[in-house]
Amino acid sequence: MINKVDHIGIAVKSIEAVLPFYTEVLGLPLLGIEEVDSQKVKVAFLKAGETKLELLEPMSPESAVAKFIEKRGEGIHHVALGVKSIEERIVELKEKGIRMIDENSRLGAGGADIAFMHPKSAAGVLFELCEKKEKKG
Repeated sequence: MINKVDHIGIAVKSIEAVLPFYTEVLGLPLLGIEEVDSQKVKVAFLKAGETKLELLEPMSPESAVAKFIEKRGEGIHHVALGVKSIEERIVELKEKGIRMIDENSRLGAGGADIAFMHPKSAAGVLFELCEKKEKKG
């Protein structure tokens, strides 16, 4: 069901403020920065071996990430698990009694299809299912 840990999401107040720690101190290459308007976040992806780190900066006080930071402070927000056939994985999880935040996949950063499990069904951890599109050519 799970292929790998695709990325670890880290909630930050400002990507610009923390990026030097990740790029200069840890020496992680920056893969890119983009805005995901539907989720009201700006994201920066950094390569950390086979896994990526995703810095999440809220673009609005109404974003889920802004509310997370307000409640818990900056830090690890979610763990994204790489899957294939995300819609089938959602059905399987629901059949096993897992409550989903997303009943169907939606578009996430980098063009991936994503869906979140509710942390109350996952021992308090926010897990994201993440299906990347196959690159052609």
